[in-house]
Amino acid sequence: MAQTQQAGGREKRKKGTPGAFSRWMQQRMNARMIRKIRRGRGHFMGMDVLILHTVGRRSGLPRQTPVAYFPDGEDARLIVASGGGSLNPDWFVNLMAHPERASVELPGRDAVPVRPHVLEGAERERAWERIAAAQPRIAKYQSKSERRYPVIRLVPQ
Repeated sequence: MAQTQQAGGREKRKKGTPGAFSRWMQQRMNARMIRKIRRGRGHFMGMDVLILHTVGRRSGLPRQTPVAYFPDGEDARLIVASGGGSLNPDWFVNLMAHPERASVELPGRDAVPVRPHVLEGAERERAWERIAAAQPRIAKYQSKSERRYPVIRLVPQ
């Protein structure tokens, strides 16, 4: 039997990662949110949401993920790589693998290419304070996680 399978054909998963049912639910919720954003309704649980376009790091296939964002200046936006359990979410890993192919789709608009920049040091701390003040639930999730959530600035190209 392959290492990735258990009896009954179920896949093993890494500790701290979502199971098959959670992944299935997330896919359904993401598809619904993407439809809402494309119809011009980009809010969820009090947060502004955009569609992040990335390319799969292994497959090379296009990926679309709804992600909460926070305005940063005139055109830039901040996003946080929360979720994903003890690992960074797949969309973040894909974004870092192919940053030159990233774009964002704001509610009711076409996709625009962006340049992602992971914030570090004092710049990250200032951004994190603004994000945590705007959405305390993100700070609460961070306090329960073993990893430090990356904060990414997306700047239109």
